[in-house]
Order: sequence, then structure tokens, then C-alpha cells
Amino acid sequence: MSDIARQHDTPHDTGPFRLVVVSGGTSEPSSTGMLADRIADRIARHARDRDEQVTITRIDLRELASEIATALVSQLMGPKMTRAIELLGRSDGIIASAPVYKAAPSGLFSSFFHVLDDDLLIAKPVILAATAGTARHALVVDEQMRSLFAYLRTMTVPTSVFAAGEDWINGELGQRIERAAIELLLLMEGGFADKVRSESWKHYSHEYGSAGGTELDIDLSTDLMKLAAGGGALPTDDGVAAEPMREPTASANLADEGRLD
Repeated sequence: MSDIARQHDTPHDTGPFRLVVVSGGTSEPSSTGMLADRIADRIARHARDRDEQVTITRIDLRELASEIATALVSQLMGPKMTRAIELLGRSDGIIASAPVYKAAPSGLFSSFFHVLDDDLLIAKPVILAATAGTARHALVVDEQMRSLFAYLRTMTVPTSVFAAGEDWINGELGQRIERAAIELLLLMEGGFADKVRSESWKHYSHEYGSAGGTELDIDLSTDLMKLAAGGGALPTDDGVAAEPMREPTASANLADEGRLD
């Protein structure tokens, strides 16, 4: 995937904050989607209290399942995947909500983020959320999801939100949602992602072609690059080309060991 990260990245202006909800729920309705919607609603309420606005767009991964599978095996993006990438690239904040199966985020959820360009979400504020049938899966968010989003170089908020079946009637879930919502809103208000992309983008290690061409400023005329490209030998101090290094032969190895006359 070429310069997709910079192509879809649009700095935030004075309009509403753009919040994208990614739900890995596979049913309708789903507890995973309900948890994400509840967090998004809390963010919107806090924004209104501060005379700000938030537009909320939802990406339901169950509707992208076939295109995610195609992208995994061919790196070809269908129209729904392309639209999802555009939404994420232009977002000011993200809620990523996954169902947990067998002590891991669902394969659908993980696969979606696996096929995204590594540069797409740099410095984006993200709330991590997950649902499961039992509290035994509570650490999945911080042990597995947080490491995935760290690899994508996002700015995950300190508070993650996990909900097992019994948590829906527990006041502590509401408190965690409250904390996470405020944390994300503050990060969006600060414009951290825009500042990182405008001031320190060139200091990141980018995949070939993913940084809009900025990673192509390489001096190919250096001795090291010539050697890497299979070029000639390096000159010595007296101006004579040095003999290129060769792998020792089996005979040379035996002679060194005194086993060959």
C-alpha cells in the first residue's frame, strides 16, 4: 500500500471533532457495538457541555468481513474497506471495540487492523474497549489490544473499557466509560495527532511508499548503498580499490585447521 496514510489524513479545522467507532460485533444488536455507542454518546455529551460538537461515524466490521479476508490474502482493498480507511485517516479520535473469544480479540477485529497501513493511525487518540461473556477475559484489552495499537503508534487513552455480562448492571462500568470519554476528548482538543504529523512526521520509520514519498530521500551514491546494491569495491587510502571480501572456501577452512596439506 503506497502513500495511503498521508493521502487520507486531513488536519482538523474549526468544525466538529470527527469520532470514528470501529465495532467488531458480529450480531445486530451486539454488546460490543452497544458498549462502543455508549462511550461515543458520553464523549458527545461532554463535548456539548464544553460548547463543542462531535460527529460520530460507525464502522461495523461484520459488513466488511469478505473484503477484510480479500485484503489479507491479496492486499486489495474493496470499496467498503477503502471508505473505512478514509474515515480513519480523517478522524480526530477512534473507539475500537472488540468481542473477546478464547482469550483474544476476535479474528475479524484483529485482521481489520492487520491490513491497515502502519502509518495510517500514527498519534490518533484511541479508546480500547472489549466485551466478553466472563470476567476471565478482562486483561485481553491491556495485554493484547494495547500492544497492537502501540505497534500502530496510536495514542491510546490510559483507561480501557471492558464489560462482561455482569458489568452492565455495575456502576463501575459507567465510571470507566466516563474516565475514558474525558481522556479522549482532551486529546482531541489538544490536537496532538495533527501536531505530530505536521512537525515530526519525517522522524518516524515508514514503510516503503507509505509516507507520501518523504521516506525516499536516500543518498544512493554513498559507499554503503553502492555495496548494498552490489556495486564495486571501496577504494583504500592510497586510491587503489580494495579486494572485495569473499566467503572462505571449504579448502581454506580445512587448511586453517591443519587438515589439508
